[in-house]
Amino acid sequence: MFDVIILGKGPAGIQASLYVKRAGLNVLVLAKDGGALMKTESIANYYGTGTLSGPELLNAGIQQATDLGIEIRDAEVTSISMEFDGSFLVDTMTDSLRCHAVIIATGSPRTTVKIPNLKELEGKGVSYCAVCDAFFYRKKTVAVIGQGAYALHEAQELLPLVQQVILLTHGLPVEVDFPDNVEINTAKIERILGTDHVEGVLLADRSEIKLDGVFVALGSASSFDLALKIGAQVEGNKILTDDNRQTNVPGLFAAGDCTTGTMQIAKAVGDGMVAGLSVVSYIRTKKLTTK
Repeated sequence: MFDVIILGKGPAGIQASLYVKRAGLNVLVLAKDGGALMKTESIANYYGTGTLSGPELLNAGIQQATDLGIEIRDAEVTSISMEFDGSFLVDTMTDSLRCHAVIIATGSPRTTVKIPNLKELEGKGVSYCAVCDAFFYRKKTVAVIGQGAYALHEAQELLPLVQQVILLTHGLPVEVDFPDNVEINTAKIERILGTDHVEGVLLADRSEIKLDGVFVALGSASSFDLALKIGAQVEGNKILTDDNRQTNVPGLFAAGDCTTGTMQIAKAVGDGMVAGLSVVSYIRTKKLTTK
């Protein structure tokens, strides 16, 4: 049981972890990779650093955290849920971890899947949350669009309720092992079929698959996906927070590019500071510490 689990090891996540750790709380940082900063060639507008690359700044932050004794694990988070006692359960592909509070600092999703008629049918058979919507597809045939751990998680949520799950990889190679009762089709998707509700998909080979619903889970679960699953308010692909970086879900905070505002390192660091201090105050006020 951790006091705080932070998702993301970029500027917002690491800055938050420093404040949480220095407050004497038990904190864990989970991250699949370094996010957008790993792909940034040059940074010249961040205070006190001169000019350096994104990976250099990222590694300096990680080193600062580990020197302080903060545990950082490489892990892909597939879901966040709330337990009956108000604690959180953070699922990865290998663990289910409990904590009193969560800070989402995984950055902003930069890419979206572009399939004709997908957006038009959102809420009419197109879903981004199996935990939220699986119940509505009892004994029906649904597809999961995806190819990796996140798609596997969604398929596993659907299997106990639906009649059939079909994995559509949209031309991408399958990255993990799926249960034998999940049918896999690697063809590219040309179009989602239907007007008022999902009726199926048209594939690149001109074949059609009849479906009652489609669940989108390409790549890894984004900050938006994780927030949506637990009931946090979102706007576009951003998580909404108050001035303390707390969401509408008690104990769930968000910081950095996954929230509204300018997508800059300086802003992310400031967000991380506010979220770190706020989560410490939340845990102490609620007297939730595991110490």
